[in-house]
Amino acid sequence: MLEELKNKKVLILGFGREGRDNFLFLRKLFPKKVLGVADRLKIKDLRFKKVRLHLGENYLKALKDYDVIIKSPGIPFKELSKLDFDYLKKITTQTEIFFKNCPGKIVGITGTKGKSTTASLIYKILKRGGIKAHLAGNIGKPVLNLLFSATPNDVYIYELSSHQLYNLKKSPHIAVFLNIYQEHLDYYRNFNEYVRAKANITRYQNENDYLVYNSQDKIVREIAKKSEAQKIPIPTHYKLRMNIRIPLLGEFNFKNIMAAVAVGKIFGLPPLKIAKTIENFKPLPHRLEYIGTYKGIKFYNDSLSTIPETTIAALDGLGNNVETIFLGGFDRGISFKNLAKRILKSKIKNLILFPTTGERIWREIISLKRKNKFRAFLVQNMKDAVRLAYQYTRKGKICLLSCASTSFSIFRDYKEKGNLFKKYVKKFAKG
Repeated sequence: MLEELKNKKVLILGFGREGRDNFLFLRKLFPKKVLGVADRLKIKDLRFKKVRLHLGENYLKALKDYDVIIKSPGIPFKELSKLDFDYLKKITTQTEIFFKNCPGKIVGITGTKGKSTTASLIYKILKRGGIKAHLAGNIGKPVLNLLFSATPNDVYIYELSSHQLYNLKKSPHIAVFLNIYQEHLDYYRNFNEYVRAKANITRYQNENDYLVYNSQDKIVREIAKKSEAQKIPIPTHYKLRMNIRIPLLGEFNFKNIMAAVAVGKIFGLPPLKIAKTIENFKPLPHRLEYIGTYKGIKFYNDSLSTIPETTIAALDGLGNNVETIFLGGFDRGISFKNLAKRILKSKIKNLILFPTTGERIWREIISLKRKNKFRAFLVQNMKDAVRLAYQYTRKGKICLLSCASTSFSIFRDYKEKGNLFKKYVKKFAKG
């Protein structure tokens, strides 16, 4: 496929992290080639020659002038679907180029939640087993520049979002499918389109490939039925070693661990090495991350929780000691009814609510119960939120940041939200 690009007019559509990697890869491959770059935003730091820029609101008009369009994940296909169909046939992605040209094995991991933890754990298990493994995709490095050094002995652990899977026409040798919930409804035309994108992780597998999947998830189970790969349900239990210490909380994390175990077994790794890796694994930041105990209160940062199901899972994992919870964020039209029911069953006393879904969650809760047992606080920033948590959470109890919504209402992203939470938890502990 790379030779095909030599005499084609190529446009890089979207110039974020992945778009820049695409540019550097093509510039190295074809140093004399004029490359097109299109983005809605202005680009100030592109100092290379032989570049044709298409910036601003009308950036999509440039598509007609190119033979190949390498699209970045951040640009929704639903925006492009309004254009001429001939343009869509020209579109490829970094993921597709890598899959078609990679000489090594690819282990692809997808799911609405748990991808990063599972990918990281698989990577560490394979590395400990002496396999030449690389972490790539959403969690690792953008992949195209890895092709320059790739060999048949390399194994790429590739975290795959639905955006990277959309329109993909080649599946990984080993696919790991964790779960699927309503998510990214602002990006896709409907939930079915999101499901179809996720299904591409196994759609093009054959009988020589493997699919490790969550058989307890109805949608994942139905997708697996259509797969031609060798199917391996994620084990619900596995005797790794007596008294093994599991460093991750919750049943959902146990499934992530078992998915990683299944991949280790495909590669024939000894159970003892797998067990040792699990015991030494450090939880990733912002994923039910224990911050510490301050003024007698335990603080947990689960800022990557962007859907109700992950907040429910966090409550299940932490148990009845959760007394204060932070909820709310950007509204994507997701239902909070099941979350409200779970909160009503809990021992929570304090609800600290961010705009705009914080109010929606609160209305859902009070619609289900006439007698109010909660203190509810509407806040506009993290500083006030943490101050209230210290004021109303009793010693020995838990304060949990797990908002069941994306961060974009008042925070740039989940990292900013989680880091601000940690900052003010530690700051107010001193005062």
